[in-house]
Amino acid sequence: MGHKLKIAGWIAVGAVAGALTTVQMQAVARGSLAPLPLEELQQLAAVFGMVKSDYVEPVDEKKLISEAISGMVASLDPHSQYFDKKSFKEFREGTSGRFVGVGIEITMEDGLVKVVSPIEDSPAFRAGLKSGDLITKIDDTAVKGLSINDAVKLMRGEPRTKVLLSIFRKDENRTFPVTITREEIKTQSVKTKMVEPGYAWVRVSQFQDRTIEDFAKKVEDLYKADPKIKGLVLDLRNDPGGLLDAAVALSAAFLPENVTVVSTNGQLADSKFVYTAAPQHYLRRGGSDPIKRLTEATKGALKNVPMVVLVNEGSASASEIVAGALQDHKRGTILGSQTFGKGSVQTVRPLGPDTGLKLTTARYYTPGGKSIQAKGIVPDVMVDETLEGNVFAALRTREADLTKHLTNGKEAKPGETPMTDAQRAAEQVREQDRETARKRLEDEAKKNPGQRLIPEFGSEKDFQLQQALNKLKGRPVLVSKTQTEREEEKKDN
Repeated sequence: MGHKLKIAGWIAVGAVAGALTTVQMQAVARGSLAPLPLEELQQLAAVFGMVKSDYVEPVDEKKLISEAISGMVASLDPHSQYFDKKSFKEFREGTSGRFVGVGIEITMEDGLVKVVSPIEDSPAFRAGLKSGDLITKIDDTAVKGLSINDAVKLMRGEPRTKVLLSIFRKDENRTFPVTITREEIKTQSVKTKMVEPGYAWVRVSQFQDRTIEDFAKKVEDLYKADPKIKGLVLDLRNDPGGLLDAAVALSAAFLPENVTVVSTNGQLADSKFVYTAAPQHYLRRGGSDPIKRLTEATKGALKNVPMVVLVNEGSASASEIVAGALQDHKRGTILGSQTFGKGSVQTVRPLGPDTGLKLTTARYYTPGGKSIQAKGIVPDVMVDETLEGNVFAALRTREADLTKHLTNGKEAKPGETPMTDAQRAAEQVREQDRETARKRLEDEAKKNPGQRLIPEFGSEKDFQLQQALNKLKGRPVLVSKTQTEREEEKKDN
């Protein structure tokens, strides 16, 4: 099953690609350690010595150690990661919302990099890359066999340097080269507009350093244009997460002051914490408070405006924190599909000036005490992405699909309890659904080459948005006839 899963990522976000991470930035010296396993460490040293002395050709000592650390951390769960010098730089660029690259959203398909869509006005966009294009080579390196992160690294680089991509375009049945000049790309994580008189749409696509400042400014502009907004749709669909403090701040914009937003729990004392809708839990040192400014500018309107929160299978981590907080406090109606289910927090700790460790340090819990790890937020109202149903939802990867994913803390660890016949049958049905959706996707792409197969979020053809507006207006909502709450899954090793 695993080789068929499609794990989406951003060329822009580099090391964040596919990671779906809620991140705390910390630099903390750890306390006393338990006694080290000397026999195993001796074995590690012996293997290192044998590889160095006996391998067919000389090996780089530093690379060996780096790969050993990387493998150790990667064995823990899908979200822990060791950062070497280059990947650490890329990670920090990703959370800042700025990066140097070609500017495309990608996924892996059949071992190749597939373009989901070029970022508007990026080098890739101007070079004419289209949704569905397959990248077969990056400069002189064949893509087949590379991981998504390896492909990302090859396409990243310094500003004004060139990269040669070999593109296979299925609908034209041809392969051709495209030379693209890398440049700094600035991602806009917040979009807003009045979709109808009195009704605002606010989309947050990722939680980055600048997200809350952008959110506050753009929502303030909406209220300046219409001080009597009757309803607001907060769109968190396909938002993979990002910074924890940004998620707490966004929640605080809509919630009463000092109520619980999210709590965390792990081994360390500093991983056991309750975050509230208060400045001390989302402001960084020396920073201004955009949420306070927004609340004053709108005269507290955001605390009471009727709202609907849109989520789907791609809503993960920080976006699930926001949805869970608003749901538990009954601040808004959650509408859409059950979310991704990433209920863990990663702490990033520098190991030196150029390297770092992203380590899963806690599970997070909604204000009502629910862990959503490997389960997700269940919407109050389940609505399909189109009138025809959730056409391609089966192709989206969920936390429970990832190898070595954490359990929610209440069930057995993966492999301790084998799958039941019913669970195995459900997995087979899901695999059949994937095949059906994949075939339909290919057929639709052939009929409509280069066209969006799902309407753009925020457009007049956005079915879920229209249902959210119906909910705000007190009109009937076309509820899904097929979606049901996902059962917690146990997997065989």
